Amino acid sequence: MKILVCISNVPDTTTKITFTDNNTQFNTNGVQFVINPYDEIALARAIELTDGGKGSVTVINVGEASTEPTIRKALAIGATDAVRINAKPHDAWYVAYQIAEYVKNNPFDMILTGRESIDYNGSKVAAMLGELLNIPSVSIIKKLDVDGEQATVEREIEGGKEVLTIPLPFAAGTAEGVAEPKIPNMRGIMSARTKPLSVVEPVEVKTFSDIISYETPAPRSQVKLVAPDNTAELVDLLHTQARVI
Repeated sequence: MKILVCISNVPDTTTKITFTDNNTQFNTNGVQFVINPYDEIALARAIELTDGGKGSVTVINVGEASTEPTIRKALAIGATDAVRINAKPHDAWYVAYQIAEYVKNNPFDMILTGRESIDYNGSKVAAMLGELLNIPSVSIIKKLDVDGEQATVEREIEGGKEVLTIPLPFAAGTAEGVAEPKIPNMRGIMSARTKPLSVVEPVEVKTFSDIISYETPAPRSQVKLVAPDNTAELVDLLHTQARVI
């Protein structure tokens, strides 16, 4: 079984985010980048499914040369090999199109992504891959098992869960519960240096969106304390300021 795991290079959540060029460019100076956490879940499950010689796991990233340390970490965790499409990711459509073009010439039994990237939170790539490749796609799965040429996945829905069976190949976005992220050990770190990492040039893609500007969230206001016995003031604040009643 051949599994492709799509990984994003995202800022660590502890990083302070700033912008340059009149808030039109993300400032990468001093930013620590990591594998998108949801993609790590997908990678962990792919490694479990292929453990013991049952298949191979390829990780793919749309990014410039600066993303290679992140890709090498995925190899250290246990991926068999890696592909970097040599382009700056413009948006979800651009990323999905580049990956789909690669898959058309290099087919896989399963394509896994994280449910979303923690920087843009779009949840789009898995569905777009399904459409571009004309294969089934399922968003935000919580469980994944494979039996022969068929997979069984679980999704949370309002008031319960949904269990689906899907023929291979398919694309899916994974979330918590599918697997526990793995920490690379010393052997994995050493072997990652020699594992294949192919660089592929991008194809021409028509773009449909452009970033006009970024802005940071408004700072949180100070907490207002109300005496426990002053219910009148509490009700007034909830009504006039918080506007929840």
